[in-house]
Amino acid sequence: MNSNTSLKAFKNGLTTENPTFVQLLGMCPTLAVTTSLINAIGMGLSATFVLIFSNLVISLVRKCIPSKIRIASYIVIIAAFVSIIEMLLKAYLPSISNALGLFIPLITVNCIILARAESFASKNKPIPSAFDGLGMGLGFTLGLSVLGTIREILGAGTILGISIFGSGFQPALMLILPPGAFLCLGIILAVYNMIKDKKGATK
Repeated sequence: MNSNTSLKAFKNGLTTENPTFVQLLGMCPTLAVTTSLINAIGMGLSATFVLIFSNLVISLVRKCIPSKIRIASYIVIIAAFVSIIEMLLKAYLPSISNALGLFIPLITVNCIILARAESFASKNKPIPSAFDGLGMGLGFTLGLSVLGTIREILGAGTILGISIFGSGFQPALMLILPPGAFLCLGIILAVYNMIKDKKGATK
């Protein structure tokens, strides 16, 4: 039973309840940091780390937290893991840390993480909660990576900083600017929902 709950929680984050393409959560970092694939991956995996461990700890201590201060308690727990990932990035991946800037500390109040703490971790056992965090985190990373890949390729002519089209390519610079982020995300969501509707119609 526990393994089935864990597997279901993991799959929900990737597909059924994908935070980027279905729930449209965490739009601020989604639009801001996806100018390149490496930034998207860095942000997504940072959020995944925080989701897994904050969900796990919140699930472990959920019965000890008074209802009136539960949100404040969740934020303190989340902030502790955000501080850890921020220090790790600064120590071992300073270029990504500099590129992401304030968006790493802002993971503390990311609505994806607070939502999973309140709706899942506070009501379920530790292992399913950790898998929920893993699924949601990887789903978020997937969404960021798709957007970051498209924007970097078409907006800069590179992938992971490596030129792929040669000097003759004229990039669509708008795609790495804020308006391009909205336009690109809108097109991706339209395609995603079209595919989802077609799959639903064939069942």
